[in-house]
Amino acid sequence: MSKEQILSVTGLIKDFGEGETQNHVLKDITLSMAAGEMAALLGPSGSGKSTLLTILGTLMRASGGTHEMLGVDLIHASEAQRTEFRSKNLGFVFQFHHLLPDLSALENVMMPAACAAGRETAAMRDRASELLEAVGLSDRRDFRPAAMSGGQRQRVAVARALINNPVLVLADEPTGNLDRESADHVMALIRTINQTMGSSFLISTHDEYIASHCPRRIELLDGRIVRS
Repeated sequence: MSKEQILSVTGLIKDFGEGETQNHVLKDITLSMAAGEMAALLGPSGSGKSTLLTILGTLMRASGGTHEMLGVDLIHASEAQRTEFRSKNLGFVFQFHHLLPDLSALENVMMPAACAAGRETAAMRDRASELLEAVGLSDRRDFRPAAMSGGQRQRVAVARALINNPVLVLADEPTGNLDRESADHVMALIRTINQTMGSSFLISTHDEYIASHCPRRIELLDGRIVRS
């Protein structure tokens, strides 16, 4: 039985600038993802990977085409609607962990949920503790980022991305700042979370080795999908 489709974009384009200086970054992108998928988004520098992730994450609007997720039209949604949708349904992991240096691992993991609710709650602390245990860092919950290794900080970032139980996690070069051993651990962790928690992952990378961890490959070249 086929899995439920969670994401669909059709004829998506993104242009920057106008007139003679206009740059067509994304060209006629058509793509869908199903619940529970784990896909690598590959392409050389300048192929449009980060722009596509930014649009899929509702942090930027496309110039044209359709963009729907969970049945919501995200092209025509208001900024308030897009922000609410993002908070409830999307998680983000970046190449650099972007943890707040003065907060503990537990507090960093809680941050997206606390910001959305306007306060911290006991339920958030419990959920953050569960996630830190899931990523193997329960013994580091009170540590600040400076007291953790690069791989540990990135695992905290993965836990933070999961705090609101996202349907889809968008990861932009999540292992690009790590050594191979740490990258292997992070990718194994992502695969385990994908299989046990059910969140879908779209992972942007230029590294074929990292892509080999993903069951699906989506390849971009000059702003067009050449394999999906």
